[in-house]
Amino acid sequence: MPHKESIQLPIKESFTVEFKSDRKCLPDRELIEALACLANSEGGELLLGVEDDGTPTGLHIKHKDLLGLPGLVASRTSPSLAVSVSKHTFDGVEVARIVVPKSPAIIATTAGVYLHRRLKSDGTPECIAMLPHERNSHVNQFGLVDASAQAVMGATLNDLDPLERERLRQTVQQYGGDRVLLELDDEALDGALGFTVRDASGQRLPTLTGLLVIGKEAALRSK
Repeated sequence: MPHKESIQLPIKESFTVEFKSDRKCLPDRELIEALACLANSEGGELLLGVEDDGTPTGLHIKHKDLLGLPGLVASRTSPSLAVSVSKHTFDGVEVARIVVPKSPAIIATTAGVYLHRRLKSDGTPECIAMLPHERNSHVNQFGLVDASAQAVMGATLNDLDPLERERLRQTVQQYGGDRVLLELDDEALDGALGFTVRDASGQRLPTLTGLLVIGKEAALRSK
């Protein structure tokens, strides 16, 4: 759930900080690609509603309600990327801060795009295509275990919030996510998005991604 906290607006973009203007409503595709790019590098934060020069200009009306954003990101990335979102006010305008974890698994968009971040010769960052040999190197560097895809000890299916799952479905429908997801029942949807895994006995258990995206607030606090 989006929340407010006191932060300072970064002075400029860096390897772990990305600014995105939202004056003309940033397309979902560009937003998802930028977040996947950060996840495939060192992680970081994306400030939506900030110009390249660091000037806050605010959120487009379409992005004023940030409740569905984590679900949108999860449904448009593979494996599903879990991000946290908060809203902040700078110079009288609202900006969304999207925090992206460094991913041990390579994140692709559901359109099949692989990106990672690098610094240009002038020190400014850019997102570029991740080539096959770079993807192999990434896997070798981090190993094959994705912590976000592992079952959370002590968690049960009761820790997943049906209302958050329904909001996710509405987000997929509203923002043009993978329409196939809308045809899945709850069990299949959770499995397809990596929200649950099966243990050796076949029992479904929530993953860290599942708790972060559609988990009940009480469960998140206790785990």
